[in-house]
Amino acid sequence: MMKKTSIKITGMHCASCAGKIEKALKAKPGVVVASVNFGTETAQVEHDVIKSSVQDLIEAIKAQGYGAFGQGEPGHAESMNHETHDGQDLKIKLLVSILLTLPIVLWTMTPVVYPLPFAKEWVLLVLATPVVLWGGSFLFVNTVKAIRRMSADMDTLIAIGVGAAYLYSVATTVGLVAGPQFFETASALVCFIILGRVLEARARGKTKQSLQKLVELAPKEATVFRDGRQIKIPVKDIIVGDLVIVKPGEKIPVDGIVSKGHSSVDESMISGESIPIEKKPGDAVIGSTINKSGSFAFTAQKVGKDTVLAQIIRMVEEAMSSKPSVQRLADKVSSIFVPVVLVLAILTFLFWYYIAAMGFVFALTLAITTLVIACPCALGLATPTAVMVGTGVGAEHGILIKSGDALENVGKLTTIVLDKTGTLTLGKPEVTDVIELASKREDILKFAAIGEVKSEHPLADAIVQAAKLDNIVIPEATFFRNHEGLGIEASWRGKHVLVGNLRLMKQHRIPTDDSLERLEALESEGKTVMCVAIENKLAGLVAVADVLKADAKAAVDGLTSLGLGVMMLTGDNERVANGIAKKAGIDSVIAQVLPKDKLEKIRELQAQGKRVAMVGDGVNDAPALTQADVGIAIGGGTDIARESGDIVLIKSNVNDVVMAIKLSRLTLRKIYQNLYWAFGYNVIGIPVAMGVLYPVGILLPAEAAGLAMALSSVSVVTNSLRIRKFA
Repeated sequence: MMKKTSIKITGMHCASCAGKIEKALKAKPGVVVASVNFGTETAQVEHDVIKSSVQDLIEAIKAQGYGAFGQGEPGHAESMNHETHDGQDLKIKLLVSILLTLPIVLWTMTPVVYPLPFAKEWVLLVLATPVVLWGGSFLFVNTVKAIRRMSADMDTLIAIGVGAAYLYSVATTVGLVAGPQFFETASALVCFIILGRVLEARARGKTKQSLQKLVELAPKEATVFRDGRQIKIPVKDIIVGDLVIVKPGEKIPVDGIVSKGHSSVDESMISGESIPIEKKPGDAVIGSTINKSGSFAFTAQKVGKDTVLAQIIRMVEEAMSSKPSVQRLADKVSSIFVPVVLVLAILTFLFWYYIAAMGFVFALTLAITTLVIACPCALGLATPTAVMVGTGVGAEHGILIKSGDALENVGKLTTIVLDKTGTLTLGKPEVTDVIELASKREDILKFAAIGEVKSEHPLADAIVQAAKLDNIVIPEATFFRNHEGLGIEASWRGKHVLVGNLRLMKQHRIPTDDSLERLEALESEGKTVMCVAIENKLAGLVAVADVLKADAKAAVDGLTSLGLGVMMLTGDNERVANGIAKKAGIDSVIAQVLPKDKLEKIRELQAQGKRVAMVGDGVNDAPALTQADVGIAIGGGTDIARESGDIVLIKSNVNDVVMAIKLSRLTLRKIYQNLYWAFGYNVIGIPVAMGVLYPVGILLPAEAAGLAMALSSVSVVTNSLRIRKFA
């Protein structure tokens, strides 16, 4: 039995940590996919629960020396508490370390006179020891763990550098060797490292703000009717079937169906519609939306992880933890980064000590600087932080980007294919014309409705509603058959009825020549025309118009301005399709396509070398959405978990397609900027630290290297946070 499991991980220090955990998870039996994200500190694992349980996976992570626990509900309290505790601990260490390091720096690196009567070197030892051994204890603890695993990570590099400076200084203080002390170097390095971790933690915390906002939408308590009385209980304790009471101004706690009472509900969180929706018995309500006016009771249908909000949060969490393919290069570099830097540090020492003969202290200083300036963390954070912020900002705007790969693929698109019904149009067509040929209006609508009342097509509903408005009684058909992409066939009281397009009429040899001119005139207006045949004779024509969405034209213009080719895909004939396309500003139309053939049309475009995004209904267009390079499901509503798109637009605003593409492009741009910076920093910084510029008089102090290393990761995260300015 396959299952997807999300595991929270603590104690990771760089991308190489994520790689080791990933390798350990993949080694477990039954694990098909394992992806560990350093930025979000989570592992996403697809595994056979019989061969490897969740606890087995957690133990595999712990065996590598890291903390791990399964994530429960979104925003798991244990995860938040752990991060808060770690952050407070680092802040305390930073404050104490700075207070102890300041006098060391003042007395060794400035003209300030040493004022105490005790030997300065011993006072420096006393001040530096708690900074290194207590403030920097996590460096040495993590290094020991890494050595036990026969590996090395970011903390190993820093621990070796700090440890070497500290131990050499201790040796000179007690008289074992002759030479200068490096207490200021060791202490300052620890301070910079802790400062970098604090700033990084704060910045990374901001990347999760969007997700936290979603979590905070959910109410904490609810009023339910149990044992003949109303009681308040935590929302997590609501069970399916509970009768939940909602008063004015309260948030609806879970998803359900109204049982009694009337009210209006603000569903802007889901629909984007600012006008409250009227609710009456039988209507569905969505958890975390806001009851505006009256009180009502509803029966809980979806609770806990099954609610719409929980689905959204889970999708955002999974997207934040996903890895686009662009990160693979960074992962490969990170996996060999630490060993390479260790070798470079050793070579640096050997060169300057033995070949250049610059002395032990000089060679040691450059080796320490080389160890300290290297930063695989920036590489590890470059992609996930941008993905986290991008997907989070998208969620705030009702744009659910399912994975990092979706973000990356959007940047390569050349063509946008828009489905017509429900995407460009409202999907709620109305009868505009009834053309009488061999029968009167009443009979045309009556017989058309007899067949269409059993059809699920939006056009069928328009005919049924038109018959009802004319007070026509619709009897039940004795026979019904749906002809996909053509129309319907029905019988009543022995009379045979056909309702559909010209192809259906031709198939049943119904003469239509006399009506073609009127039919074409209606279609040229962008209306869909259905022929109604009774007893093998064309009785009349029914024209139905599906109104173009108000924002459709602006959306098409927006997509064109982004340099994308825009096409419309529809089952309508070419005249109707061209009429709608002209109003929307679309020049390229693929018409008369049966639902089952949409996938093939996408394949044909891809075969021409186009990178295609399909925009359509997440259920009806599922095959085409899946085949496209990027599937964008519009109007996800309450079926978010079932959508086939790579991107789900939970509002029915077609302009969100433009916004989704702009956001994806911005996020991808930030990913590349971060990677360029992370690679560039190390490519330039490490040689400078090794002393390649010493011949021209430039030598990088170890303290400056430590500060640069600490700030490199912060700069990457800060650059990712700029995505939050997206509007």
